Amino acid sequence: QLQPVESGGGLVQPGGSLRLSCTASGFTLALYAIGWVRQAPGKEREAVSCIGMNGRDTKYGDSMKGRFIISRDNTKNTVYLQMNSLRTEDTAVYYCAAFPNCARYPNRNFGSWGQGTQVTISS
Repeated sequence: QLQPVESGGGLVQPGGSLRLSCTASGFTLALYAIGWVRQAPGKEREAVSCIGMNGRDTKYGDSMKGRFIISRDNTKNTVYLQMNSLRTEDTAVYYCAAFPNCARYPNRNFGSWGQGTQVTISS
């Protein structure tokens, strides 16, 4: 099953930082672009970021630009999402999935979204 696993969520104060990880289980992450979305209760799913297969092509949602950094380490079969200057409105469950490329993100993913990791920003 082409389903990654998210980790790294938790509770942090506004202005804090958190690093999420998206790891592969049973497939090679390096063969795909990887995208993140988030969903807060009662709100629509929102695109967060995507990184191309080669690690050079990146996309960010408007509210994430300048605060979030996506990267990948293919030797560790992992994509990272570094989140800085966190705001209460960043509170959501964060999911990742594989894509053929970031042009197909966030709607045309391969396989399944992961189970998600909870990020809570609160004072």
